[in-house]
Amino acid sequence: MSDLPLIQADRAVPPPAATTPNGGRGRRLRLLSGTDRVVITLMVLVPLLLVAGLVWLPAVATVLLSGTNWDGIGPVSEIEWVGLKNYDDVVNIYPPFVPAVQNNLLWLAALFVVATPFGMFLAVLLDKEIRGSRFYQTALYLPVVLSLALIGFVWQLIYSRDQGLLNGVFGGETDWYGDPNVNIWAVLVAAGWRHVGYIMLLYLAGLKGVDPSLREAAAVDGSSETSTFFRVVFPVMRPINIIVLVVTVIESLRAFDLVWVINKGRNGLELISALVTQNVVGEASRIGFGSALATIMLAVSLVFITIYLWTVMREGKR
Repeated sequence: MSDLPLIQADRAVPPPAATTPNGGRGRRLRLLSGTDRVVITLMVLVPLLLVAGLVWLPAVATVLLSGTNWDGIGPVSEIEWVGLKNYDDVVNIYPPFVPAVQNNLLWLAALFVVATPFGMFLAVLLDKEIRGSRFYQTALYLPVVLSLALIGFVWQLIYSRDQGLLNGVFGGETDWYGDPNVNIWAVLVAAGWRHVGYIMLLYLAGLKGVDPSLREAAAVDGSSETSTFFRVVFPVMRPINIIVLVVTVIESLRAFDLVWVINKGRNGLELISALVTQNVVGEASRIGFGSALATIMLAVSLVFITIYLWTVMREGKR
């Protein structure tokens, strides 16, 4: 009998009301103070304004200016609309454009065919937790934190015709940076040296996220390590592969620092990014013409960025 009041008291307690995720979120928002709401608003608004002001507005202005003949000196009211004339001039009467496109494509091929597979190979080796792997990771990733301009100075100590390490070892007198027949290859070696470390890090992170049971199952089926990697591990890292593809394409387009330090993108080192700089901030000061070159770069970049975003969003819906 003494337990009856306790039982009744337990029954008198109403069960907790079921809350939906939206209801819980709304209740938490109502509990925020005015200061918290101001902080959250600023955390969203400030980055949004920075991206819009530093990225999107200049991009839109570049596209609009590409259809004008503005030289950057006269007032904005005197800007004349010329339509697609700048694009026609770029393709037909601008001699450096074709070599620049060829060099950009060569840059992309060298990074994609040589540097990227080599970075992936290093990631596979380091994923095996070999002795001293931490040291190798640091040493291989160190060039990534250096700017391409600094890399250009570092490799100049190797490529110098008179006092360079390469000519000193082999006894040659090749002007690696000055000879238009070989300077692009010398620059690609320096750029690939930096790119390898970045790709290695991306693939190493992807390999750490692969489920070990997949490799164990493949080993039980008698699959070799090489076959397991290309048939099981590599397909699983599809998002990483897309990221690497986009990064490689963008790196080949934005390549600028290295060639600008060497000879300002001339004498066999023409690149689209260097041509943009020469026309926008150079002696010619052809803002409209340079904007047309920049818009071409933007259009090519957006294709691969769109592919990347589409892949990421599709993977997120699964």
